[in-house]
Amino acid sequence: MISGTSHDGIDVAVVDFELVGSVLEGRVGHTASTPYPDELRARLIAALPPAPTTLAEVCELDTLIGQSFAQAAAQAIAQGGPVDLIVSHGQTVYHWVEGTHALGTLQIGQPAWIAERTGAPVLSDVRIRDITAGGHGAPLVSVLDGLLLGGHEGGAGALNLGGISNMTVVRDGSLHAYDIGPANALIDAVVTSRGLNPRGFDEGGRIAASGRVDERLLAELLDEPYYRLPAPKSTGKELFHLGYLDAAVARSGSAADDAGLVTTLTELTVRTVAADVRAAGVGTLVVSGGGCRNPVIMDGLLAAVTGVRVAPSDEFGAPSDDKEAIAFALIGWLSAHGLPGTAPGGTGATGPRVLGTLTPGTGPLVLPAPLAEPPRSLTLALVPAR
Repeated sequence: MISGTSHDGIDVAVVDFELVGSVLEGRVGHTASTPYPDELRARLIAALPPAPTTLAEVCELDTLIGQSFAQAAAQAIAQGGPVDLIVSHGQTVYHWVEGTHALGTLQIGQPAWIAERTGAPVLSDVRIRDITAGGHGAPLVSVLDGLLLGGHEGGAGALNLGGISNMTVVRDGSLHAYDIGPANALIDAVVTSRGLNPRGFDEGGRIAASGRVDERLLAELLDEPYYRLPAPKSTGKELFHLGYLDAAVARSGSAADDAGLVTTLTELTVRTVAADVRAAGVGTLVVSGGGCRNPVIMDGLLAAVTGVRVAPSDEFGAPSDDKEAIAFALIGWLSAHGLPGTAPGGTGATGPRVLGTLTPGTGPLVLPAPLAEPPRSLTLALVPAR
């Protein structure tokens, strides 16, 4: 279970894993996306950096988001069948990065509410252990990418276009991953603040298709120092928020209207992602996340990375809207079996780490026998929910 940097709701995937030799087979059953109640989403947005907030508000949001996750988990179990373990990423509200170093991260959504509601044990707080080992705690989806794409000839890239874009590059047994920059974060901020779509995003890329790129503003945005930092690196809405955009508009002297802002920000996503894809030199790019539903982003990307095969993650058994939820289910399976949920090349940590904090369910906490070796590859297949 995860609510990503678009903070619009909770994505859930029920996955049944079985280790067959050195191959981990994952059968993806029930998947769902549950929107946050409007009032809760508004409170969450109002509390996010750079806005000031109080510990009282953090406590209340931790409870309310935990209860929303508990409700989503109960619905998933009712529709998808019983589960052995629930993995809750929760909601990231702050990711503390200075330069190329991550120093802390905070996800809220109290897991005890999930355990109490469902009776199942809950693995949560999955990012911080990697950060204590010198990593960024992101992008954690890279562990799934490495297992899923490791055997791909010529190397492959896995691109996620959520609020923030991130990419995993897998080639010849090596892996590296990092956050590229904003994918939908700034676009969503404009759409929400200007009331352009009550759903809070540029649905079908229609707004971007109606405007014109402001080249002066685009040049100002592309001058962001983050893009020039070496990988591994991570970022979030602590940097890329509405105030950040307003400052860039003022510096550039832009007079772009609302549609022009959305068009320019969409082009920013295309330019930054395409530059990194070209630099990676991969033959195949596997795309997931909400941004892959935006034809303006995808058409721009296809035009900018000619010669690269671009395919949705659906072709590899991971529905593009559910891939991150599947990745956290995988991390839960790995942690339960005493196996690391990170690849050092994916986060920059000094070594792999077993991730997460466990909250017991109704009965005693019983884990499977630890495994001596991790799986070497992963296959995913969609199956009807039980």
